[in-house]
Amino acid sequence: MKTSSNPLRNIALSSSLIIGLSACGSDNKSSNEPPADSDIPRSSETAEVMLRVMETTDLHANVMNYNYYRGGTDDSVGLVKTASLIELARAEVENSVLVDNGDLLQGSPLGDYVAQVKGLAENDVHPIYKAMNQLNYDAANIGNHEFNFGLPFLKQAIDDANFPYTSANVFFDDHDDDDSNDIPYFPPYLLQDKLLLDAEGHAHQLTIGYIGFVPPQVMQWDKSNLESRVKAKDIVEMANHYVPQMKAEGADIIIAIPHSGLVASERLGGDENASYYLSLVEGIDAIMFGHAHRNFPGHASYDGLEGVDNVKGTINGVAAVMPGYWGKFLGYIDLTLQKSADDTWSVIDSRSVLKPISLSNPDRSVTSLVESHAGIAAAVKDDHERVSAWVSEPFARISQPINSFFALVQDDPSIQVVTDAQSWYAQNIVRGSELEALPILSVGAPFRAGRGGIDDFTDLAAGDVSYGNVADLYIYPNTLKVLKLTGEEVKQWLEMSAGQFNTITLGSQDMALINKDFPSYNFDVIDGIDYEIDVSQQPRYDTAGNVLNVNSSRIKKLTFQGQAINLSQQFLVVSNNYRAAGGGHFPGISDEKIVIDAPNENRQTVADYLTFMTEKNPATGFDPSADGNWSFTPLANTRVLFNGSSKEAAQTFAEQNPALIYSHVDDDGYGVYHVDLGL
Repeated sequence: MKTSSNPLRNIALSSSLIIGLSACGSDNKSSNEPPADSDIPRSSETAEVMLRVMETTDLHANVMNYNYYRGGTDDSVGLVKTASLIELARAEVENSVLVDNGDLLQGSPLGDYVAQVKGLAENDVHPIYKAMNQLNYDAANIGNHEFNFGLPFLKQAIDDANFPYTSANVFFDDHDDDDSNDIPYFPPYLLQDKLLLDAEGHAHQLTIGYIGFVPPQVMQWDKSNLESRVKAKDIVEMANHYVPQMKAEGADIIIAIPHSGLVASERLGGDENASYYLSLVEGIDAIMFGHAHRNFPGHASYDGLEGVDNVKGTINGVAAVMPGYWGKFLGYIDLTLQKSADDTWSVIDSRSVLKPISLSNPDRSVTSLVESHAGIAAAVKDDHERVSAWVSEPFARISQPINSFFALVQDDPSIQVVTDAQSWYAQNIVRGSELEALPILSVGAPFRAGRGGIDDFTDLAAGDVSYGNVADLYIYPNTLKVLKLTGEEVKQWLEMSAGQFNTITLGSQDMALINKDFPSYNFDVIDGIDYEIDVSQQPRYDTAGNVLNVNSSRIKKLTFQGQAINLSQQFLVVSNNYRAAGGGHFPGISDEKIVIDAPNENRQTVADYLTFMTEKNPATGFDPSADGNWSFTPLANTRVLFNGSSKEAAQTFAEQNPALIYSHVDDDGYGVYHVDLGL
């Protein structure tokens, strides 16, 4: 690693407070120094060299191919699988480097256990680094989730990485208004000498520069951990500041590692997803990005973006790759580098590749495409076994049962606990921001409502709750999104959701209530408002979000805080990435309405909320009972049929609602219930 002539960087590197300094020290330089073999032929003539730049990103502490929530092997995730792809990809070429783009320490029970239960003593090595240290990483970037457990934990965790870290837009908060004297919290960039071989076996020494970035929004997402300690600056401004310095100090090529997604909308400053704008910064030769939990090239959301080649993998001509999340893919770019007569190097061609660790089959099973890395499995064996046992241990307590037996016919505790958790999260994250004054609504859906078979229902008894139980409450690995919508847009959201039900004739007996063509996970309940659903009216939308009956409205008595909702009023609506990105074809809902693109998983938020509420009520535990904010519009002398759980617990639970009468078990094993819509 070269010594920088940048005074700010020298100050930062000399500070004992710099996190990860040991990872940048001379002990780790050997992996990047030219080999000592003097017999390698060297050439100063014009030449072409191929360099493979590999990336992992958003691992979220998924080291093993294991689902801790469900207690079983999951070959679709895990660095233990990606590592084998890394070794295969490295063996295919003469020249390669490997980078990681952060979000390592949080996101799985393994990460939670280390940070919140076990802790890290002075000589402890975090399991993620026990794994990564075997793979000869050249550089790494700090992701936003690295800050989730506080700066002291972050320092202790990355202290044992045997590779250097960079982040160019995080600075010590010196509590003055002079940006010119701000000291970087991490090394803002890295310069490493690398000996590369061309096709004829001639050696060429290049200086490779790495520069990392984190979304500035981390100051909002982790305000309690970071406020008054550090500050985060605009990604592009810092790139424009440091990239020329890197070139001046001898960088032959520059690899940007932004923990930042890709959008092509107008740059506003302080942008969370700035990878597109980085491609316009002169001097950056490749972009290894992440954060968005998507694949690039290939994800459909990147089709048609100006300047983006979603097949070759370039952004405004700059090579780029983003390999999803949780180790599902290895991403790499094959750069063809050309040396000119004046001894300068440039990228003349590139190829971006995504290598999966598994394939998904039509029956939802997974076929593994690569063996587990034996060294990593052995290195984290004890940690893995401890976490596997821990997820079965109680971490929270509920005073009432949580089930989804009747989530499609009445307000339901399995949805209520999710929407309450999301509201709690949103209230915390907007506190002190310009969004704080807007009322918060929260959206949930019945993920386990019998769609997957007669046992596909949530059923948690009152008492202790383990992390394994959380998967019953939220089965998908979604992330939180907050949209800003009008009251009218909220109403249309509910109109779409009400397509869950068939049109019922007033006075009829035993018509089927549920529209089987409408997925139950698209039956969204919105908490924070009150409303009725009139199933005697025609649905307004079909399952694809097309208007069927323009004059029809099933949503009645829609109120906010006891008053008829103001359809022009603005609300913050908390949902998940699937819905916010247009999943389910809900009218007017798209990622353009997102005002907080939160990185936290909905499932983890539920776990955090249960912990918080249990601590408030340690003796009895948290009461998750539904608040009854929605119901059917009463239809006199009208009774419908509903197929739900046949479990004895479901029948007992039905007895609490006089409108529900158990009838029998049908041929498929579902319980058949009469629902009196007149009550």
